[in-house]
Amino acid sequence: MANNASIITRDNSILSVPTDNIFESLVIIGKRARQLSSIQKEELNGKLAEFASSVDNLEEIFENREQIEISKFYERMPKPTTLATEEFINGEIIFRRREEGDSEGIKL
Repeated sequence: MANNASIITRDNSILSVPTDNIFESLVIIGKRARQLSSIQKEELNGKLAEFASSVDNLEEIFENREQIEISKFYERMPKPTTLATEEFINGEIIFRRREEGDSEGIKL
């Protein structure tokens, strides 16, 4: 099994410091990761839409090197969970706790 540089062991005590609750920290990181994922997906779909064709020609599909390079670039990017965790540890994510009468949850 090859080592993956994107896999990093995290200390739970570091993640729980900003919120004093590891589970709350993970919810915040998860919400931010979903935000980053949707942004990346929109960017990728926008770039790939330029290559969309109405013709179902197999030769064109297999020979489109620019589309393949764009896809490979996005595959090599850090995963949204890794980016969200780094942002959380560095204090770059702003969140607030829900108050008693507040119907909304954690906001990012």
